[in-house]
Amino acid sequence: MTASTTRRTAAKSRIAAVGAIAVAGTMLLAACGDQTKNGSTNNPASAQAPLAGLLPKEIKDKGVIKVGSDIAYPPVEFKDKSGNTVGIDPDIAAAIGKQLGVTMQFENGTFDTLITGLRSKRYDLAMSSMTDTKDRQQGIDSETKKKVGEGVDFVDYFTAGVSIYTRKGDDQGIKTWADLCGKKIAVQRGTVSHDLAKAESKKCADGKKIAMETFDNDLEAQTRLRSGGADAVSSDFPVAAYAVKTSGGGKDFQIVGEQVEAAPYGIAVAKGNDQLTKAVQAALEAIIKNGEYNKIVSKWGVEAGAVTEAKLNGGS
Repeated sequence: MTASTTRRTAAKSRIAAVGAIAVAGTMLLAACGDQTKNGSTNNPASAQAPLAGLLPKEIKDKGVIKVGSDIAYPPVEFKDKSGNTVGIDPDIAAAIGKQLGVTMQFENGTFDTLITGLRSKRYDLAMSSMTDTKDRQQGIDSETKKKVGEGVDFVDYFTAGVSIYTRKGDDQGIKTWADLCGKKIAVQRGTVSHDLAKAESKKCADGKKIAMETFDNDLEAQTRLRSGGADAVSSDFPVAAYAVKTSGGGKDFQIVGEQVEAAPYGIAVAKGNDQLTKAVQAALEAIIKNGEYNKIVSKWGVEAGAVTEAKLNGGS
């Protein structure tokens, strides 16, 4: 999810983070040991983790990194039938956590409040199919171009584009973004899709602007389209492809046109937390090199969006 010129990308499959979550639970219990006289916490997991020494001491001692995420964006992050958090992001996060000797504890929040949550220290990281953009790095509102915060740093871990989809057999003549003029689109608030719709609407002829209905999450936008309350929905390609494949057994939706503006997803860290940023970057680089990252993206069928290095702030 993103703002201005960027977005999300490919994906498929599900469930398998259950084992990782079970391990995480064990690690979390272990991380809650008694404090020693010098104030450190007994965290046995970190002793065996190759990159634990890179973490800030307070995080290493706690053994937990709190990850803010909008957990309603299948297949990137969502709840399975048992209520477990699963998806591409949780799997990658768990692999990073293993390198650092910590549990990656996902906490649910609406997408457009995640960066605020970083600033208030509610979360240590935000990982939610968030597109890495210069505006977000610099704390600039993508629409007004005004400074609204300190910004964040991104560790880029995936690449994705944005797609439009409609009800199956009822594309309303929509093939491109320009075809949305005079029609209604449902989008998740604060995402790149939302920004694209606003930018495209400004190009439409008078009286034929794009009507937009925004929602807290993408699943609500899909419900609106399914009921006939909108002509189209836009979301990152992996999410769109998953919705088309699974909703109504594949009978509800169809993708129209090509995905646009592929850009990196980034793990967001509040400005000034350089040690944590570098630790996450090193851990991601490690799982790319040891092959664990490729196993995860292959499991979810999103190899096309894989990265080959852990870049810092690579978005434009």
